[in-house]
Amino acid sequence: MIDTRTLHSVSAPHELRVAVTGGTSGLGRALVHEIRARGGHVAFIARDASRIERVMRDEPGTLGIAADVADKHAIHAIALQLLGWRGGVDVLVNNASSLGPVPLVPLGDTECEDFERALATNVLGPFRLTKALLGALAASARERRGGVVLNVSSDAAVNAYANWGAYGASKASLAHMSRIWDAECSELGIRFLSLDPGDMDTPLHALAVPDADRATLRDPADAARELADAIAAALPIGARLHPAVNT
Repeated sequence: MIDTRTLHSVSAPHELRVAVTGGTSGLGRALVHEIRARGGHVAFIARDASRIERVMRDEPGTLGIAADVADKHAIHAIALQLLGWRGGVDVLVNNASSLGPVPLVPLGDTECEDFERALATNVLGPFRLTKALLGALAASARERRGGVVLNVSSDAAVNAYANWGAYGASKASLAHMSRIWDAECSELGIRFLSLDPGDMDTPLHALAVPDADRATLRDPADAARELADAIAAALPIGARLHPAVNT
């Protein structure tokens, strides 16, 4: 866990511009609230327009973009809206995820289309959106404003769980891609994080394990606080998010 005592309580010179995919449900929704509560400007991407409207009502000042990050034809429009929103992006959180087949099945029973959907959402979506925003993130890093990409991972990226093949393989690819991005972009000042928030009480987990004991699962708000702390620790000195707040 990140030691929050290392975070500064002084306001950043510029309020962070943060983009979150999958921002209307589960961890993404909790991140929208957490980052906004810490003083960041938040734009979020999700597929359901009605859910986007509800989040924007609950979180005034946020920007909701109705799009599917798995659709390669949508990425350019998403990037244009993000860059036109406040003139750039300081932090990108690739959080949107797909299990692939629902209910989960062994790899041998997984349809190619279900595997493709997991790869398109969990790997190609983050790749395309990161690539589209790379110039803006590099500019943010040069200006000492930000320049951080957080790719939300899973222990399924490391452990071989039966029936989680499409999800696990795609998350493993995302984790390794994060390491490659980080190595390649270090000279630009862009930091790439790949973090596992743990098993959470979210709609996605309920789809995967419908009979799970919810009392054993993490509250997405707790995970969001930890991830926000990790983002804060990765930012350039002087470009911090506010410390965690009780909300």
